[in-house]
Amino acid sequence: MLGPMLACTLAALVAVPVRAPGIVRPPMTVVLGVLLGASFSADLIGQMAAWVSTLLGLTLFLLVSGAACVVYFRTIGGNDLPTAYFAGMPGGLMEMVLLGQARGGDARRIALVHAIRIPLTVVSLPFLIPALGGGDIGTGRGAGGPINAASLDSVLWLVATGVVVAALGRLLKLPAPILLGPMIASGFVHMIGWTHSSPPREIVWIAQLVLGTTLGCRFVGTTPREMLRMVVLSLGAFAILIVSAVGFAIALAALTPLDVVSIAPAYSPGGLVETSVIALALQIEAAFVATHHIVRVILIMAAAEPIFRLVGRLRRK
Repeated sequence: MLGPMLACTLAALVAVPVRAPGIVRPPMTVVLGVLLGASFSADLIGQMAAWVSTLLGLTLFLLVSGAACVVYFRTIGGNDLPTAYFAGMPGGLMEMVLLGQARGGDARRIALVHAIRIPLTVVSLPFLIPALGGGDIGTGRGAGGPINAASLDSVLWLVATGVVVAALGRLLKLPAPILLGPMIASGFVHMIGWTHSSPPREIVWIAQLVLGTTLGCRFVGTTPREMLRMVVLSLGAFAILIVSAVGFAIALAALTPLDVVSIAPAYSPGGLVETSVIALALQIEAAFVATHHIVRVILIMAAAEPIFRLVGRLRRK
């Protein structure tokens, strides 16, 4: 994932005609959703009680780190309030762009901040987690065996919990339906023991390559000068978010049975898909990490707009 991401980012900045067709990411996201669901198991049910405290802590983390980033973009970045607010919220890129644009913010600047935040997380986590005592990257834990050894049973489960449930996720209007739908379905059939198979490793490798490529191609059309300015500005906000994540992880590790290495990536400011893939590679409980990022996305989507209206009313008073 890192190699294609960095290569396509550099290519985009020097105007090499790279492009990631929109049709390639959805099927690979379905594969990753099935893979993440395979990390759930019956044994995990007994551990979920310990997640309540970290999920509650996540709400406080979002309030503290989000407020700090908004102040940073408003004072240091010199942005207007709508741009600073929706650039500072650690939510999904498209959701924050659409909400910010509707409130009069600079849509391109908001998009660049979030587009830079996710690659910064992808690059930093593989080095940060081992520094905190976690595993080394590159093990690829969670993927299945070679594709030529895949059974008909595993292929059928991949198709059933992937393609079919992804379509159902769209009908139910789930957030990130082509990821969350297959993940929920795959998690369910793994937890009740109907299957223990995972997508073949070659398909997972292709999915990671496609994910890295699409991340890098987001910067097509961005000039090196504009990119440099936004990277410098985004680094400050990223530092706020990652230091807050580690700080909350250390505090919660002292209060719960969970450790810093598990909590830090669950609170990290990356995307759901990207951070979950890194969790698998670093041998961290991917189900725990993915659950926290899903809750983060839902909380931000539910609360960002009402809080912005409240801030506007307080400013007028």
